[in-house]
Amino acid sequence: MMRISKKHDLTQGHITQKLFFVALPLIGTQVLQMAYNLTDMFWLGRLSSDAVAASGFVGLFLWLSVAFFLFGRMGAEIGVSQSIGKGEPDKALAYGQNAILIGVVLGTAIAAVFILGQRHLIGFFNIQEADLARDAQSYLSIVSPGMPLMFVSMAITGIFVGAGNSRTPLIINGAGFMLNMVLSPILIFPAKMEIQGAALATTVAYLAGAVALLVALHKHKHRPFPHMQLIIRPDMAIIKQIFKWVFPVSVESFLFTVLTMSVTALIATHGSDALSASRVASQVESLTWLIVGGFASAITAFVGQNFGAGKWSRIHKGFKVSSLLMLGWGVMVTLLLFFGGPALMRLFIPDNANVVEIGARYMKILAIIQIPACVEGVAAGAFRGQGKTLYPSISSVTTNVLRVALAYGFTHFTNLGLNGLFIAISLSAGLRGIWIYTWYAINNRKSPKTDKPECIKHNS
Repeated sequence: MMRISKKHDLTQGHITQKLFFVALPLIGTQVLQMAYNLTDMFWLGRLSSDAVAASGFVGLFLWLSVAFFLFGRMGAEIGVSQSIGKGEPDKALAYGQNAILIGVVLGTAIAAVFILGQRHLIGFFNIQEADLARDAQSYLSIVSPGMPLMFVSMAITGIFVGAGNSRTPLIINGAGFMLNMVLSPILIFPAKMEIQGAALATTVAYLAGAVALLVALHKHKHRPFPHMQLIIRPDMAIIKQIFKWVFPVSVESFLFTVLTMSVTALIATHGSDALSASRVASQVESLTWLIVGGFASAITAFVGQNFGAGKWSRIHKGFKVSSLLMLGWGVMVTLLLFFGGPALMRLFIPDNANVVEIGARYMKILAIIQIPACVEGVAAGAFRGQGKTLYPSISSVTTNVLRVALAYGFTHFTNLGLNGLFIAISLSAGLRGIWIYTWYAINNRKSPKTDKPECIKHNS
């Protein structure tokens, strides 16, 4: 018997309340992630702008790993939520167990690639400053062993979210971020480990978070399954279905990061000040994509359960409510980036006026696409909850290829310089948001407008 309580059942109850019930803890987790990133950057900025740039390079490789941990996390979110909606607890359990197995295997493989190939990976950016390249390589070598732990944590988070319980992973992941935030300045300054201290704090937090989530999965009173084995024989049918769902999203994420690296390499030709400024501006802009990412995961779980149960009226209403909420958030972030750029930059890089000026200019350009970026997450999450992962992936891959093309074009055929790169990033992101939201709206017209007559809850 599954342990799905009424409050975690997303197929009944007030829609807005249910969305917020799942979304707020996920958003809280994302906010804590952003707070950690900003805090880490704040302390590294007290070392030097080069330290900020070095962590930014490694951050791109950690971002690249998202393409692979999505197999565990999103596979669990979709598989568990749809199985619960259909009233199939044994299948939900199978999806959860195999998602963790996938996380262990892929996390170990990524760690091995990062450790063995660190010199070549950092060399991709053709960094001119030898100290900066050395710091980036050192940072990557320290955080890489934590990859399997992070992958397992993401898979377990997906299980809880798919079951409608996002609060438990919020508490645990939040504690991990807080541990990281406390350890980082201690290891950077009193322990005199500098940038290596920030990397070690991250690895320790990965370990603590993974252990706590494993304990919660087996002992927490609101755990989705009363009995769950970690050592299992792989179910190839389940694994095949997970890869079918997640492969388009993984390719999307992988190409997005690789193409972002290509643009970052172009930014690097403008010097370390440009790199530091883009790093800070991107982290501040994460007010949009981290919050929207949390809400998108909530929508995936909400739509997944209701899709499994055949409750289309709830899916349509949930999409409308989510759109209005994210539209409001997009307006607020737009105003913050447009008018608050200089003050935000000085908060993180207080002693370099050139970095502040570049970063503030970048934020003003980014401000114009925050609303499309917010509604993009709503449409992508709704598509994925129905198992239609290919649609958002097509729009993302296409516009990110366009981003690189625009970046090279503006760099080589105009006098825009660094501004051209910033404009290319913003234009492609804005187009992506408009495209996927419009696509969902058109696709939604073909969906049933009423619930299936036989949709009766079977969960116990």
